[in-house]
Amino acid sequence: MFDVSFLFRTFFLLWKAVPVTLLITVISLVSGVVLGFLIALSRVHKVKVLSQFSAVFVSFIRGTPIVLQIMVVYSIVPSFLNGIFIAAGSKVNVFELNPIYYAFTVFGLNNAAILSEVFRSALLTVSKGQLEAGYTAGLTYWQTYRMIIIPQALTVAIPNLCNATVSLIKNTSLAFMMTVKDVTAVAKIEASYGYNYIESYLDIFVIYIIICSAVQVLFRKWEKKQADYKKVSRA
Repeated sequence: MFDVSFLFRTFFLLWKAVPVTLLITVISLVSGVVLGFLIALSRVHKVKVLSQFSAVFVSFIRGTPIVLQIMVVYSIVPSFLNGIFIAAGSKVNVFELNPIYYAFTVFGLNNAAILSEVFRSALLTVSKGQLEAGYTAGLTYWQTYRMIIIPQALTVAIPNLCNATVSLIKNTSLAFMMTVKDVTAVAKIEASYGYNYIESYLDIFVIYIIICSAVQVLFRKWEKKQADYKKVSRA
């Protein structure tokens, strides 16, 4: 039978695991932004070798299920590294590594591939003459990007960046597959004692709705602020 008391008790208990979910989200988002932007630059400027490698990387990540990526990173990679360490005579035990680092790796790489396309499309909306104008004004390549190109491209990228962030938050619910005790993992553990899976899944549903809604509100405020800044700069 549906246990209301379990529903409310577990709901508040799961909030203790929210910091783990947010930590994975923040680390993966930051690493994804940095790596994704560099990948986008290499493809926009068609850097030899690097642009081709980036295209293959993005195609592989976007063309495979994230569940498969988790299985590869969490199961195959540690075994492969362990074999290398044993062959080298090292006493390093990769299986003792905190599984959250595997979560950082999987979600960071996955997010980088997605954001690289977001940044690439946003950068392509900025006229190439903007870069030449920066050089004419005596700015360096990075100064031109930081002061002229990125602010313009960011206005275009914010909605897609919001979607990518929300998708990342939802994807972190799969971290339990790597034995990371996030919201989903704690809910499944609590439900297993009395088979209260319906109540636990409802708790997870509500918590992710709250988190994702809060993130969308923050991005809307950022988008409005960026739009106001663009109006002022034009004036």
